[in-house]
Parts: sequence; structure tokens; C-alpha cells
Amino acid sequence: MVAPYERPALSKGFLLPEAPARLPSFHTCVGLNEERLTTKWYNEHGIELVLGTRVKSVDVKRKTLLTATGETISYKILVVATGARALKLEEFGVNASDAENVCYLRDLADANKLVGGIQSCVGGNAVVIGGGYIGMECAASLVINKINVTMVFPEDHCMPRLFTTKIADYYEDYYKGKGVKFVKGTILMSFEFDSSGKVTAVNLKDGSRVPADLVVVGIGIRPNTSLFEGQLSIEKGGIKVNGKMQTSNSSVYAVGDVAAFPVKMFGEIRRLEHVDSARRTARHAVSAIMKPEKTEDFDYLPFFYSRVFGLSWQFYGDNTGEIIHFGDYSGKCFGAYWVKDGILVGSFLEGGNKEEYEALSRATRLKPSVDNLTELENKGLSFSVEICQKLPPSPSVSVESSTDILVQKPLHVWHAAAGVVFAASVAGFAYWYGTRRRRW
Repeated sequence: MVAPYERPALSKGFLLPEAPARLPSFHTCVGLNEERLTTKWYNEHGIELVLGTRVKSVDVKRKTLLTATGETISYKILVVATGARALKLEEFGVNASDAENVCYLRDLADANKLVGGIQSCVGGNAVVIGGGYIGMECAASLVINKINVTMVFPEDHCMPRLFTTKIADYYEDYYKGKGVKFVKGTILMSFEFDSSGKVTAVNLKDGSRVPADLVVVGIGIRPNTSLFEGQLSIEKGGIKVNGKMQTSNSSVYAVGDVAAFPVKMFGEIRRLEHVDSARRTARHAVSAIMKPEKTEDFDYLPFFYSRVFGLSWQFYGDNTGEIIHFGDYSGKCFGAYWVKDGILVGSFLEGGNKEEYEALSRATRLKPSVDNLTELENKGLSFSVEICQKLPPSPSVSVESSTDILVQKPLHVWHAAAGVVFAASVAGFAYWYGTRRRRW
């Protein structure tokens, strides 16, 4: 068992064929350019880190936890950072998860299994099931490891929850240039196995058969809410919280992938599956616990990003309404705006620099009026830049550098993921409160 670590490393630097990321290089807090929170760090700061067991049940009325080892732990304040689990093929009627060469990617054990599969598959054929974040990032890593890749997903294009068709076409063409094949509009039906139980081929609903030496499955996640169902309010598949990250029970907070929280700028409850949301909800919960009278309601601008091959994109806000594409889609810098009811509500940019991403973020948060869509298309990125030039500097926006961490030597600029990010944010609280925990 290891101390909490930053999950995004697993689909990026961990899979590199040269100088791969390994612990302790991506323990919690590395992504914030702070100390690596190793087991030693927890000990030195008076924080009891309990590894090798799970919480079996929770009684929020009695404020107690029961672990799998039979220990009962009482609490005054509980923070739920249980994250989410990867959906398995068996949930869709396909049995093969136990096969040696069928891999998922959610934790360190999954990543180690995938690395073993990659090392035994160089020059062979890999099938990636799913066209979302995990599928796209794993496909890029497989290509870098000199493996032939076929991606299979039921939607019309990759990243369907976020990308427009035009944006997706750009990335799919780029991947095709790297040798990746796409099989879209169909689903996995069954596998073929050899005498040792290894998968040798994937059979699809459209009748096609794809040879496979390795299968990587990325078909979504499900929030880990089971311990609290019937005890806390559940919404959007997650634990419902208020603007302080507080659940329907005032002694319980929830953060990260498992939390469904109010997004003030859109006036609705949302559950977001991304590292930036995980990190910021965790920090806000700790602030609300430590300084409730000074902590205002969480005001978050939804933010997503990814970096694969030599590409780097960022998205802010909401992808609803009319879509305005801008820039050179045959080049390296382009983007899109989403306009709803005459208001700019979302923005996307590929190939920007730090200042350009910051301009996009600030402009989107302001939700400016858009009177002329043609003018917006013509102005493109300069629309956001012009808005920001009229504003005072802002020190707090979500902007990631465009460092290419998949083809250059990795800088290991990782980011905390749901379920582990809380360890960093709660350090001060745990140091104060840890010695007050009651164990029976």
C-alpha cells in the first residue's frame, strides 16, 4: 500500500517508454509544486494515515465509521473524498475483465498491469474501448510505445461530451496521422480467447473483428456513493452539497468526483469529473471547515484540459448554445465559443499560451453579451483578449501550461485527482484535529 498519489500521472507519464513517472514523483501535492506527501510526511506532521483497509459502513447520525478490519472510528467532521470507480465491461454484459491482457486505468494497480501489457505488446495490436479522456490519452501513450492502435466507441466522434464535430475531426485526423484507426458508431459484443485465456480479438456489433494483443477499456466512471445512499441527499449521481461543500448532514462534506455542487454562474447543480474541480472543491471544503465565517459560497468556472502528443487544449464554462468556431483548423491554433441567449457561456482553445488561456478564462467567467455572431467568429481569440485588456489583473484563474508531457522528456507537472487531493488540502485541519479522533 502507498500514500495518496495524483491519479492523472497514470494515463500520461507513467506509461512513457523512457523515463516514466514512478512514485514518489507524483505523490499528492507535487502538482501544486509543493512537498511530496509521502508516508514520512504524514508521520512528521502528526497525521495518522491508515492504509490497507476500507471503510465498510458509515452511520452519519451516530458519526461513526466501521472499517473492514472491524475498527469503529468516531468523528466530529467527515469529508467524503471517495472519488469514483471505473465502469467494468461486465456491467454491459461482456465478460473478460479478468483476462491478463484486458486493462482498465483508475489506480496504481491498474497502471502497473497496463505497463506490463504494453511491454509485452510492442509492435503488436491494441484495441482501446472508449473515446473519452482515458481512451484518447491511453491511445496516445500506446502509439508512443510503438503499438498499433484501434479505437472503438459508439458515438459519432471522440470526446462527445465536450468536443463539437469540427473540433473532434481535428484530433481524430491528428491521431490518424500517428497511425491510429477509428471504428465509430458500434460497440463491443464479445472477445475471442486463446487456450491460455488471453484475448486475441474483439468482435463488434457491426460484425467486424479486430485482432488484439492488448485491450484498454475506458468507458466511464461511477461515483462511489454507496456508503451514503439513504443517509445523504444524492443528485446528478453524486452526493449533493451546498456552496460550502456541506452535505445534507452538516457534519459531512464531500469533494471531488463524488460531489454534486452548485455552479453559481449557471445556477444549477453539477457533478464534474476533472482534476481541477477535485482540487478546488477540496480546498474550499477545508476553508469552510476551518474558517466558516470567512468562507463564501464556492464560485467555480468549469475547466477541462488535456495534453497529448504535441497538442494542448483548454476548455472553460459550458458547451451549450450556438457554436462559433474560430482560428485555423488546418494549423495549430484554433478554438470555439458557445453562446446561449446572447451570452458567451463557454470557450475552447487549442495551442494557446498562458496569457491567451487566461484571457479565455476571464472572459468566459464574465459572461459577456454577444450581439453579432459573425463578428465574434471574425475576432476569435481577440474577442477575449480585448475584454481582458479593459480589466484589472486577476491572480486566480485556472490556467495550465502547454507543456507537452507525452513526447518530450516529462516535467511531471501532475495534478491532484478526486479521492486523493483532499490529503493535501486537509493537512492543516488534520494536524489540528487528528489527535481528537476516537477509536473503539
